Amino acid sequence: MLSKRSVSCASVGTDDQELVRQYLEGNEFAFETLLHRHKRKVWSHVYLLVRDRELTEDLFQEAFIKVVHTLKSGKYNEEGKFLPWVMRIAHNLVIDHFRRNKKMPLVHSTEEHDVFAAIAQPGKNVEQRMVNTQIDEDVRKLIDHLPEEQREVVIMRTYLAMSFKEIAEHTG
Repeated sequence: MLSKRSVSCASVGTDDQELVRQYLEGNEFAFETLLHRHKRKVWSHVYLLVRDRELTEDLFQEAFIKVVHTLKSGKYNEEGKFLPWVMRIAHNLVIDHFRRNKKMPLVHSTEEHDVFAAIAQPGKNVEQRMVNTQIDEDVRKLIDHLPEEQREVVIMRTYLAMSFKEIAEHTG
């Protein structure tokens, strides 16, 4: 029988597909290797979307709990594509979070302060400010009516200031 150390070390150079197979055969250290291998990418992806460390930790943990449940239930079939699969799970959890809370990332308007009003140009007269306010409201409504994938890209590009390359990497 292999010791904990030799099993763990044996898993380090192994590809993800093999580690998943080992985990499904009862090798808990194989999953630990997968987790350590990909935690930085998954955590960073979630953090870029939510910009809140505590929420990122919660969603990160929820993602890997979901991964474990899916693996143990025998429903995993993404042969050789473990990281994109985990990223998709984490990404969907972020989307679900914002849907539940009915708000978009980094946009926190209150009754006293409207985020969109902050971009209004000073020196505008009352009529121009009212028109700009109406345009801001219309734009928000239009964004809400976009298909999910397009809305997500608009939010990442506009509110998170992500490059198209970063958006492509995060959305697959």
